[in-house]
Amino acid sequence: MEAPPPLSLRLASSSSLRASPVSVRLGVGHAVKRYSRLRPLRRRFCCRAASTVTLLDYGAGNVRSLRNAIHHLGFDIKDVKTPEDILSADCLLFPGVGAFAQAMEVLNQNRMTEALCTYIEKDRPFLGICLGLQLLFESSQENGPIKGLGLVPGVVERFDSSGGIRVPHIGWNAVNICKESAILDEIEGRHVYFVHSYRALPSEANKEWISSTCNYGENFISSIRRGNVHAVQFHPEKSGDVGLSILRRFLNSYGSSRSGNGNASKLAKRVIACLDVRTNDKGDLVVTKGDQYDVREHTKENEVRNLGKPVDLAGQYYKMGLTSFLNITGFRDFPLGDLPMLQVLRKASENVFVPLTVGGGIRDFTDGNGRHYSSLEVASEYFRSGADKVSIGSDAVYAAEEYLKTGVKTGKSSLEQISRVYGNQAVVVSIDPRRIYVRNPDDVQFMVIMTSTPGPNGEEYAWYQCTVNGGREGRPIGAYEFAKAVEELGAGEILLNCIDCDGQGKGFDIDLIKLISDCVTIPVIASSGAGAVEHFSEVFEKTNASAALAAGIFHRKEVPIPSVKEHLFREGVEVRL
Repeated sequence: MEAPPPLSLRLASSSSLRASPVSVRLGVGHAVKRYSRLRPLRRRFCCRAASTVTLLDYGAGNVRSLRNAIHHLGFDIKDVKTPEDILSADCLLFPGVGAFAQAMEVLNQNRMTEALCTYIEKDRPFLGICLGLQLLFESSQENGPIKGLGLVPGVVERFDSSGGIRVPHIGWNAVNICKESAILDEIEGRHVYFVHSYRALPSEANKEWISSTCNYGENFISSIRRGNVHAVQFHPEKSGDVGLSILRRFLNSYGSSRSGNGNASKLAKRVIACLDVRTNDKGDLVVTKGDQYDVREHTKENEVRNLGKPVDLAGQYYKMGLTSFLNITGFRDFPLGDLPMLQVLRKASENVFVPLTVGGGIRDFTDGNGRHYSSLEVASEYFRSGADKVSIGSDAVYAAEEYLKTGVKTGKSSLEQISRVYGNQAVVVSIDPRRIYVRNPDDVQFMVIMTSTPGPNGEEYAWYQCTVNGGREGRPIGAYEFAKAVEELGAGEILLNCIDCDGQGKGFDIDLIKLISDCVTIPVIASSGAGAVEHFSEVFEKTNASAALAAGIFHRKEVPIPSVKEHLFREGVEVRL
């Protein structure tokens, strides 16, 4: 069943995306008054009574995954349309995705703020997720200060990256349970999925609220609980079976069994399966794989390689504990709502409860009917259909070139627009560089390295040229310069491919990955070249990559996924098992 339209302000199509300085940028005096009158109540409400969950969806980001998880657990959903729907709810879920200011603007403009505070102050069953936790605090420094709901003491601030941590905090991390929380009983020693750039810190003023903390450079609040009010910074709907157990316990009014027997202790390195999706010559949507970006079989028929159906493969990888990256072709003749990839996302997200990233085609386009769509509209539709992050390729290259030329952030590029509305943690930038050998480091204006693999004529130096259009066109910008530029423009993560290594099975380009992962403070996903389990441990040991991605070796079952994780575990690399 399709999700109904969100509250009246659709962020992705709004003509005014900035928070109102009157309704949002207020002081925190009102917030102090709010949390000072809260009283610890002992009533215990049961969500199961009506088997219907009320969902506060304010229209930003991927809420479809949470909807699917709720349906998967046997509950119906009622969407909030008026403040009265909040006050009459038996059980309220508030999934927050995107930027703090935009979320508060929606709540204020739709007169939801007072109703939400009243509901929580009465100790009614409530679960906030991610931004749904942050909004409970006094204020946020994200594009602020911005006033929050003021129910929990504290200010939400950006992670401090000066100590070397990557921001955003993306991936599977462990939590430390501080007090009995009922819904967290099964997650001790297990990994849960985080994706955020801002966090709230424990303090004397909010210690009675804290039910768990997580360490990422410092201890931050990963969940709160007071009476029947719960909120978590991580995403249970994207944390696999562990996350489903949290939702199940909340919706079933806190079960009593315990099964926390994992060994999670810190942020895990991620292993990602990439599904390159396109139509084959018969018009079927298939997962394919290229060798140096050539996706056709080297046979007389020269057909597109068919390695399986995208929804089936995404489901299989979820059961094996992997997250998936869906890389698509254009489909530009279709109206946006009918894009084949949206159908794949909707179907996959019904049974895949880990993050899904979609890349390809995130840019302005005009369909076959002459209808123009902005990149922000395209991204919004992907998020609404089940994507957690979008990846931008060629469009980001052009934006970076312009930024490096002028030094001006126009705010008009797809990267800047999507990042502003949905937060930088929702935007991945894909880099497709090729190695260019030079005899002298002064031969080019771009960053040059001494390579560990000499060139064909014995060259000891090389630079990495960015390409667009599937690697077919080289651009006058280096991968190093590009990576630093897109971080400044709002990228939250980098997918680092390598044309020279793609499909070769000889290992990742360690020189390239070290160069890029050392020059930015955002996470870097290593891609292209994996052919053995040892290649995964090598890239994590020799570079600062946060994740490693592979495609063909997983699709063709040349390297079993369990063997990759077992090998990493034996080598002392923290992974989600």
